[in-house]
Amino acid sequence: MPRRSLSLEGVSAGEPKVRTKTKLATKTSAAADVGAFLAAVPAEKRAALMTLRKTIKAAAPNATELINYGVPMFRLDGKNLVSYAAAANHCTFYVQSPAVMRAFAAELKGYRQGKGSIQFAADKPLPAALVTRLVKARIAENGRGR
Repeated sequence: MPRRSLSLEGVSAGEPKVRTKTKLATKTSAAADVGAFLAAVPAEKRAALMTLRKTIKAAAPNATELINYGVPMFRLDGKNLVSYAAAANHCTFYVQSPAVMRAFAAELKGYRQGKGSIQFAADKPLPAALVTRLVKARIAENGRGR
């Protein structure tokens, strides 16, 4: 798979901006907060991501939200937990753990996957129960010090 090139054009200490070659990523990468990120996402993907966000919040109520690597991320006890984003043709849930992905391999069989990510169509969101189990597994993994 070809890699997208990144440009750090216009980067200053106060406002980092990462630009990629995809239009959607360009609009959302410079978002200052999660609300701005979601506002820049097309409506059908935004709805799917907001549902995913709500499920993550319920599974990890003490986690904080931030923009990291240009996408919304949840962090718990100073450690990155999970994140999510929208691409041109799908949404992605970043579990951020190959070990957790392997542990849930049977349940993830029908989804396109990366090393630590799951792609899904906006009109076919990930089941809330699965997302909850993945988030809880990441919390446990982070607690063990990975």
